[in-house]
Amino acid sequence: MPMNSFLGVFAKSPLKPLEDHINLVHQCSRGLLPFFEAVYAEDWKTAQEEQQAISKLEKQADTIKRELRINLPSGIFMPIQRQDVLDLLTQQDKIANKAKDISGRILGRQLTIPSQLQSQFLEYLQRCLDATEQAKQVINELDDLLETGFKGREVKLVEDMIERLDSIEDDTDRLQISLRRSLLSIEKNLNPVDVMFLYSIIEWVGELADISERVGSRLELMLAN
Repeated sequence: MPMNSFLGVFAKSPLKPLEDHINLVHQCSRGLLPFFEAVYAEDWKTAQEEQQAISKLEKQADTIKRELRINLPSGIFMPIQRQDVLDLLTQQDKIANKAKDISGRILGRQLTIPSQLQSQFLEYLQRCLDATEQAKQVINELDDLLETGFKGREVKLVEDMIERLDSIEDDTDRLQISLRRSLLSIEKNLNPVDVMFLYSIIEWVGELADISERVGSRLELMLAN
């Protein structure tokens, strides 16, 4: 986005670039679904294409991040501090980075998900992506919060959305525990190095939900202040 256009966005809404960023970040994380579909099929050519798509979206999100950091006015007249916006941005960016890391690690090793775990893993992945979706919805309420001066019924709506995000993250914790137990039950039949990487991937996928929850927590602190 050219600088003049980017600054024009601030004139309309100082929080719009933050919303644009989370929308791209979520799109990036959603790219893991077709990526793992290719991984399940051991179609590494398609998996590489899907990983490249994730990487491209992550770079686009990085561009917005850099421009927002450079151009965000220091004296925005609104009930939100510049540093709060930057803190939210940092957390959002970690989601895209993690999606890129997950796909890169899987592709680099051509790591397959054992057939016994595939259904369970997909359920876990989808629930973690539910968390990134919920974080996106929460951030996209910022303009309405700004219009109401961070007061009134809109605040209650966002607080309820953040509570829902916390609940989703709790679900992912339970699913992760179950998935790790399932991996433990079959790991003696697998390549030990692959097992190590699988545990790492399970943890990284869970971090998509953990980071999404931190996005909600940051916004919740802003509302409290």
